[in-house]
Amino acid sequence: MFTPTDEQTQAADCFHAGDHMALQAGAGTGKTSTLALLARHTPRRGRYFAYNRAIAQEAATRFPPTVTCKTAHSLAYAALGHRYARRLGAPRRPAWQTGQDLGITKPARVAKHTLMPTTLSNTVLKTVTRFCHSADAVLTRRHVPPLRGLDHPEHHQELADLVLPYAQKAWADLQHPDDGAVRFDPDHFLKIWSLTNPKIHADFLLLDEAQDTNPVVEHIFNSQRDHAQLVMVGDSAQAIYQWRGAKDVMTGFEGTHLTLSRSFRFGPVLATEANRWLTIAEAPLRLTGSDSTPTGLGPLTAPDAILCRTNVGAMKHVMTLLSAGARVALVGGGDSLRSLALAARQLQEGRSTGHPELVLFPTWGAVQDYAAYDPSGRDLQPLVDLVDTHGTDAILNAVSHLAQESHAQVTISTAHKAKGREWQRVKIGDDFPPPRDTDEQDAQGKPVPGPIDPSEARLAYVAVTRARLHLDIGGLSWLDDHPDGHP
Repeated sequence: MFTPTDEQTQAADCFHAGDHMALQAGAGTGKTSTLALLARHTPRRGRYFAYNRAIAQEAATRFPPTVTCKTAHSLAYAALGHRYARRLGAPRRPAWQTGQDLGITKPARVAKHTLMPTTLSNTVLKTVTRFCHSADAVLTRRHVPPLRGLDHPEHHQELADLVLPYAQKAWADLQHPDDGAVRFDPDHFLKIWSLTNPKIHADFLLLDEAQDTNPVVEHIFNSQRDHAQLVMVGDSAQAIYQWRGAKDVMTGFEGTHLTLSRSFRFGPVLATEANRWLTIAEAPLRLTGSDSTPTGLGPLTAPDAILCRTNVGAMKHVMTLLSAGARVALVGGGDSLRSLALAARQLQEGRSTGHPELVLFPTWGAVQDYAAYDPSGRDLQPLVDLVDTHGTDAILNAVSHLAQESHAQVTISTAHKAKGREWQRVKIGDDFPPPRDTDEQDAQGKPVPGPIDPSEARLAYVAVTRARLHLDIGGLSWLDDHPDGHP
């Protein structure tokens, strides 16, 4: 038990009054503790929607038995996703091969441009993905993504007319539980479940990480409003997964809007640093640090964690530290990377591989094309970058020497994977680039820096707020010389 802050007490009062609530909770402000506080003081039964399985499992240890902690995908799987179990383990297939099964066998002309079957197949699969992430009930032309060179509305309409019938055929293929041409994944059964307008039996629902919610999950959640109290919690400034189709659903939520702004993770000095990024991101709150947790800023020679912008940057630090004899851990571990690197080596050597992720690719070049141009292959791009930058031998050597986090001297992570984590001493990696200079010059004749992208500001905010005792701003120190660095 703990003594609630005034903000937490206000949230509890609104919850017990039955209000639908959107709770903006800044980094380290105790959002899960606050939700658990609400749930412990009511006899009603609730459901907690977690962002991923690990968060759900951890939350289950903190909530009373009256609250069930699950992901939206696990609820969908229990309801009907299990019917598609045979299709979920299918190997990857290049888009052109799937397109052939859907009837895409010839080039097509759109606005004097020739679209090859591979491009059409990619667009069809991306259309289905966009539909699955949406709250829409019907797959329509609006789900067809734009293509570079076909930006004019009339040209896009022509493209949509061509793509839509194939996308509808692909979606129909995905309705078959036993087999089909299109590779089946969890987003498909989540969408299928959402279209049944499911009713979740609970007195109240708690949606965590609401700033990174897909519209389809938002639709499922909001559809329970008539019979359950809705509480969503998150931090709009930590919305860093838009590239996955996520959406910050908090700002438009109909209900009482409250904030948790006092961070228990770090002190006032780091709160000031975080507020610089919050100002740039135009976030709806500013943080106050804890006087009982003094946090220092300055160079670190022995950080507990180094946070990077990219996977390539993370591996660079791993290899550098390993060569210096340090015990290094990589968030997420190295087992999957090891097996993928071995498979990449086989393909580079002209041999086939039995790895389920790459078994259908004849060459490494085919994997490169798949990752770069196929919407289904985006999650393979980090692997391709690592292999092409460092080589498989260096990756395998580094992975073989990784330590468990509990035994490591330093932990390496990307900022994305560090979300939800914290360490005592954190250093920011050197792969966070400043915005490019504009063509303008200031009074001293120096180029004027370009504006900071809000999405980059949000990622920087996530990174700098992982520290408890000390932060080495490292690769983000360029903010001190940027006009937006002094709000």
